[in-house]
Amino acid sequence: MFRSPSDIHFGFNCLAIAALSTESRLLADGFMTTHFHALLQTSSLKEVMYRARNAYSRYFNTKYSRSGRLGEKKYFSMEIDGFNHSIAAINYVLRQGLHHGLATTPFEYPYCSVNSYFRHELGKTITPPLIPKRNRHKYLPSNIRLPLEYRMSADGQLLREDILDVAWVEQNYVSPRSFLLNMNRIADATDLLKQQKENNLPPVTLESIETGVPNFALKEAQAFERERGIRNNMTDLELCAYIDSVLIPKIANNSQSVSIYTVPESKRAELCDWIWRKYNDVKWKKIPGRFFSNKNVTEAQLHRCLAYYHRMP
Repeated sequence: MFRSPSDIHFGFNCLAIAALSTESRLLADGFMTTHFHALLQTSSLKEVMYRARNAYSRYFNTKYSRSGRLGEKKYFSMEIDGFNHSIAAINYVLRQGLHHGLATTPFEYPYCSVNSYFRHELGKTITPPLIPKRNRHKYLPSNIRLPLEYRMSADGQLLREDILDVAWVEQNYVSPRSFLLNMNRIADATDLLKQQKENNLPPVTLESIETGVPNFALKEAQAFERERGIRNNMTDLELCAYIDSVLIPKIANNSQSVSIYTVPESKRAELCDWIWRKYNDVKWKKIPGRFFSNKNVTEAQLHRCLAYYHRMP
């Protein structure tokens, strides 16, 4: 769903605008390349999701010369009610980078709202360079007018601290030290019991909040939480960047309309085979500067980034 950082920035903007236009409150978010999580206070969940996904799909399809629905037809939702349920849900959303092996701490992962809370107390008050208000439309869905008080960073993303209900989240954590503790501790049976005593809703767990995520591996995510996972994995964004900026231009012959989605399936199969052979070629990987020299790539990841879904020979 997201092949580059700019895609994620636009995706967040779509979510933010959908929340604002439906008078919903966005509390926390976490974006992965294959999905995103959002915690909202809303009476219009269906409308929020439709607006966010529809606007982003139009952007993605236009950018990559693609057509059709983007992502699964349905989305997963879970009702959250009560203090312990809320804390558990926010914790899991903010720790997405950690669960998926993309960061060693939640604060290292840039595509979530974890660094938006207790900014003063945690020394994160520096405002990034901003885009002039007259240029914001380039990074927003069409026909969108935002209040002037909303700011946008130079990378084209609305500032989370302007959009999120930061005060509500901070009030739930009470103090920055409590927030840091929750970002660094692993949920246990005691946390689960507190949720169960609170009400009759299903408890929020790592497994339940990832319901519907393709190929989610619970044991692997738990290993990443305990810092036992492989830390030298290539990210989807890195692999997509290599495909889109290095391999695709060689195929395109300077054509602006070529993307991985317009490349014939037979050619994608050739690319898949070539990358996989090079990745497994020990001699090739030892040459300094080679793209795969020090990174781990999985078969499923290669298929995702090539939009190619056939099993390797």
